[in-house]
Amino acid sequence: MLTSIGIYLAHQSILDATRPDIEADAIRMLSGALSYFTAAWLGGRLIGIALERVGPNRRRVPRLLQELVSVALFIAAAIATIILVFGQSVSGALAGSGLVLAILGFAVRNALADVLSGIALGLEAPYRIGDWVEIDSTVRGRIVEIGWRTTRLLTRDDTYTILPNSQIARQRLTNYSAPRRRYRTKVQILLGHDVPVAMAKGLLAQASAEPTIILAKPAPDVRVISYERDGIRYAVRFWVPSFAEEIDCRDAVFSAIDVAIRARGLRPPGSRPCLAKDLAHAVAEG
Repeated sequence: MLTSIGIYLAHQSILDATRPDIEADAIRMLSGALSYFTAAWLGGRLIGIALERVGPNRRRVPRLLQELVSVALFIAAAIATIILVFGQSVSGALAGSGLVLAILGFAVRNALADVLSGIALGLEAPYRIGDWVEIDSTVRGRIVEIGWRTTRLLTRDDTYTILPNSQIARQRLTNYSAPRRRYRTKVQILLGHDVPVAMAKGLLAQASAEPTIILAKPAPDVRVISYERDGIRYAVRFWVPSFAEEIDCRDAVFSAIDVAIRARGLRPPGSRPCLAKDLAHAVAEG
């Protein structure tokens, strides 16, 4: 870079002393263009290193942001080179390229929307590589790649899902890995009206605390969420270590609750005693 700048500044003196027959303008333009692009490359590298070192405890900066900075610097270098070669002003160069950019933008508007959405997602950083996310309550997976046009996820069933960035930007997104990997979830249990609320809450809280896969602290708790015809519905709330283990945590909590309900001799939720006429009707149909 320093060499190209030196040649650009002292090209006339060098040519006069060595090869006066060589055209000075060509050397000036070549060395100037080389200086611009070398400065763009060096600036991109330095900014990328600075972004990676911002705060030792911060999460990894998206690669898309580093690429965006590099592209912006190289575009600036290209515009500066055009101005150097054609001798136009900045305003003239921008005005001359405006029509071309408008035509190209209309032709590739869908791809451009994905790219611009990717840039916005890269700057805002609602998710990072390795995060577990849910998009519009339909797609759940771990982010494995963030590109200019698409974001790629790997579901818990090892299914590879590719989504356009413009689609992600328009939909509701839930990040289960930020700001922390652990979070609280819940399961719903319906118990009969014959079970007192205080007894039910104690039973469910004690049973849900038994699985070792869930977090012991904060401890699970139970809340009444509705009083229905078939019984009282409870929400058992507990904390899971990460989204990848949520299904296993739910299974363990349901299994522990089932064991506790059966050990107490309680009727299954929503069930009722079998009447004699129902039994006779079932035997007749059989």
